[in-house]
Amino acid sequence: MDETTHRKPIGTVSAIWRYPIKSMRGERIEEAQIGERGLAGDRAWALREIATRQIASAKKFSGLFEFRASYDSAPALSSEDEASVAPVTVELPDGRKIHASDDDASEAISAALGRKMQLERVLSAPVERAGIDPATVFAGIPAASLIGKLASPILPDSFALRRGTFFDSAVVHVIAAGTLKHLVKLAPGSNFDPRRFRANILVDTGERDDAFIEDEWLEGTLEVGSDVKIVAMKPALRCVMTTHPQEDLPRDYTILRTAAFHHRANVGVFASIGAGGIVRAGDPVVLVR
Repeated sequence: MDETTHRKPIGTVSAIWRYPIKSMRGERIEEAQIGERGLAGDRAWALREIATRQIASAKKFSGLFEFRASYDSAPALSSEDEASVAPVTVELPDGRKIHASDDDASEAISAALGRKMQLERVLSAPVERAGIDPATVFAGIPAASLIGKLASPILPDSFALRRGTFFDSAVVHVIAAGTLKHLVKLAPGSNFDPRRFRANILVDTGERDDAFIEDEWLEGTLEVGSDVKIVAMKPALRCVMTTHPQEDLPRDYTILRTAAFHHRANVGVFASIGAGGIVRAGDPVVLVR
């Protein structure tokens, strides 16, 4: 190891989430295989809006949070389509359950959502675009105040996804529990439940509640457990999805506005995988610089 390398234990893995279908609620799991495309089976499926041919996102369709997707068995990392080896159950808003592979799955989801959709597996080559509503994507907060000088004062109605995936920005998303505690101090009347932020990995950072902790991770590497390395971390820009109601959480625009006022709406980090392996709840997390 180079003599200038510094290693700092920063916490443990508190929770792991996987989202089989983009923008639906997902599943909390105890362990997952992780590779260069992120957690095995994460965002392996998505809905395509028939009218626009765009990938559907809860940025535009908040009703997607009324659906929940989960795997019947744990998917494994593979060069083949992961969704083909692990069936996905979709729980509809009325409690009925269907399988993503059912012939009438798209029709059932469309009827429940009130919009014609086609459920699709991820492909390896194309760059897809996901739809947004420019007027609501930042819950009324001027976009220029969050993402700097814009090429155009008018936001487009869609954005490009990461090539060959249904990910918005990166293959893995990590957030510090201490950051959520800090947000609670800034807005005590709101519930900054980690479910609002849809991270893959929640890091228990102990008693700290004094900062947006992920800022200290930038330019470093997170070593998780014995094998996994998380690299190329960048601040995660939040949007209206953090404010949507889901399960027992009410709609709350204060969630996004607090993050916007105090940290330009950045909470958590988007990142890449430098080395894969298995990540488990309770694994130690070390920051390497």
